[in-house]
Amino acid sequence: MGHGISIERIYDDAERAQLLALARAAIAAGIAGERLDVERESLAPALTVRRASFVTLYLHGRLRGCMGTLEARRTLAEDVAEMAYAAAFRDPRFPRLDAPEFDATELHVAVLGTPEPLAFASEEDLLRQLRPGIDGVVFCDRLRRATFLPSVWEMLAEPREFLGRLKEKAGLPRDHWSDSVRVERYTVESIP
Repeated sequence: MGHGISIERIYDDAERAQLLALARAAIAAGIAGERLDVERESLAPALTVRRASFVTLYLHGRLRGCMGTLEARRTLAEDVAEMAYAAAFRDPRFPRLDAPEFDATELHVAVLGTPEPLAFASEEDLLRQLRPGIDGVVFCDRLRRATFLPSVWEMLAEPREFLGRLKEKAGLPRDHWSDSVRVERYTVESIP
């Protein structure tokens, strides 16, 4: 199961392995009824920078949980640990992950780049600017907000369908449009 196209590779193999290990350790601690305490001293320096992330869980090739942040509020290592815990135990779409499922669960970490606001004159103009397979997209209108990671393009490859489903995720009709719509895009580094 892919997780979108990575535009740039910032993290080396050791750092990527450490992020996946942190995600697994956070879930294992949760199954044991505990919370993982991320020890900053043991981290590669690149993992101590504030970054936003999403952690997605797959069980037998099917989505089993996904949680993330769009704003960089804590170190990448802490964010990945927190989002892994949240994906396993707090995604409202699924029951809490249990130990037998955990053994068969595949983890993906998406480290988000800085969101970039898009300027557009119309929905058609916006659709022309979207880069399928590359852009993660945040759709906002008043109090409604939703995002799709770049990996969603694998299932919704046509920009109009992608945007329509994103509006639905935000609780709006597919054909919704207003002068207050704001859209940002971001890239991710995917770590399977």
